[in-house]
Amino acid sequence: MIAAIGALDALGGLGGLGLAGATGLASALLPVVNAEAYALVNAARPGPASVWPIVVALAVGQTAGKLVLFESARRGAVAWLGRLHRRGKGPRRAGRWTGRASTWLRSRWGGPALVLTSAAVGLPPLAAVSLAAGAAGQRRVVFGVVCLVGRTARFAALTAPIVWAAG
Repeated sequence: MIAAIGALDALGGLGGLGLAGATGLASALLPVVNAEAYALVNAARPGPASVWPIVVALAVGQTAGKLVLFESARRGAVAWLGRLHRRGKGPRRAGRWTGRASTWLRSRWGGPALVLTSAAVGLPPLAAVSLAAGAAGQRRVVFGVVCLVGRTARFAALTAPIVWAAG
C-alpha cells in the first residue's frame, strides 16, 4: 500500500487519479485492499490540496466495484427465481424475511436510505447491502448515485481532519 502511495508522487495528475480509482475498485471487490487507509495515507502527504480529487476517484472506483456486486446479485437472483418457478416452488421458498427485505430495498425511501447509511458509515457492510439490493431489484441508477454520494462523504469525512490540521 505504501509503495502505491509513493507511486502517486511519480505519476501525479491523472495517473494518480487512475491509481486511486483502481484502488477503490480493487477494495470494493477484495477485502484485503483498504481504500480508507489509502485515503488517509494520501491525506497525510505534503500538498493536501490534491486530496479532494483522490477522494472522488476512490469513491468512483468503489462505486464501480459495488455495482459489479450489485449486478452479479441481480442476475443471479433472476436465474435462481427462474429455476424455482420452473420447479413449481415459487418465491415463497426463499422465505418471509427475504420477501420483506426485498420489498424494503425496492421502496422509494427505505432502500436508498439503507444504501446511503451503509456507504457512508459502513454498517451494515456495503458489500452485503450491494448484494441484497441487487437481488431485491433496486433501481441501478438509484443504487449507483446513492452509493457514490455515501462513499464520497465517507472518504471526505476521514480525510478532512488531516487536511485541516496540515493547513
